Amino acid sequence: MRHFRKTVNKQLGEILVERGVLSRTKLDEVLAFQKEKNILFGEAIVAMKLASEEDVVQALTCQYGFPYLPLANYEIAPEVVMTVPVNLCKQYCLVPIDKIGRSLTLAMANPLNVQALEDIEKSTGCSVQAFVSTATEIASAINRYYETR
Repeated sequence: MRHFRKTVNKQLGEILVERGVLSRTKLDEVLAFQKEKNILFGEAIVAMKLASEEDVVQALTCQYGFPYLPLANYEIAPEVVMTVPVNLCKQYCLVPIDKIGRSLTLAMANPLNVQALEDIEKSTGCSVQAFVSTATEIASAINRYYETR
């Protein structure tokens, strides 16, 4: 099992407070909403319209050191797209972006999802490296590369 070490020993909410994206009062509201809905913190704060997906991704990048990859102007080769089945891309909100030998690079909305990484490695036979992107960017890429064929 993979274990991710934080590069900054702070919670995502604390990072957003420090960056001025969120107040302490709103942080408490998000935490309550998150608990009530049983969703990830990032999903809760975006659902409450208190931060953008990009704000959450940037904080996650700061917290764990995952590189952020905006996908809007990124071209993915057709042979790379074919390495990961569309059902896994949709299930785990990810898209393959590059493949060199047996190394596959993914853009993921939640790069901390160990199950997703393990399933992709099992499905492709590749070792996986994760970048982080927003769920909206990934959904758009899935639509562009899988749904329009």
